[in-house]
Amino acid sequence: MDNEKYVLNEVGKGLQMGMDSITNITEKLEDEDFKEVLLTQYNEYDDLLNRVNDEITKYQDVPEQLNPMQKAMGWMGVEMNTLMDKSNSKIAEMMLQGTNMGITEGVKLLNHNPDINNDIKNILTDFVAFQEHTVEKLKKYL
Repeated sequence: MDNEKYVLNEVGKGLQMGMDSITNITEKLEDEDFKEVLLTQYNEYDDLLNRVNDEITKYQDVPEQLNPMQKAMGWMGVEMNTLMDKSNSKIAEMMLQGTNMGITEGVKLLNHNPDINNDIKNILTDFVAFQEHTVEKLKKYL
């Protein structure tokens, strides 16, 4: 049960970080097609986060939130990385790095927690599969 709450909270924090990054980055984008790709990613993350939160409530627990320092660091990272270069290529590169980190963490959570229940395993599998699909969409903007 503790493993399951841990996995859910880790996925939830990863989704929150991704959503915050997308919010910060879409403000910098002028390409409407690219913005639409990121907003689709944001909406899918939001749907997955709702599934995570619904699952956590089954354990009479509340989802962990990103702490303010993590949020500030994410915002600063976007600001610094786009200070000199706001091109689609630069933004796609940044999003790919974050998305690949999410894939890595998701696969590690799956591999290190083989006994989690099927509902949580399905959320985690959907999380990884969606991110892998997103990588392919982002590559065209490099």
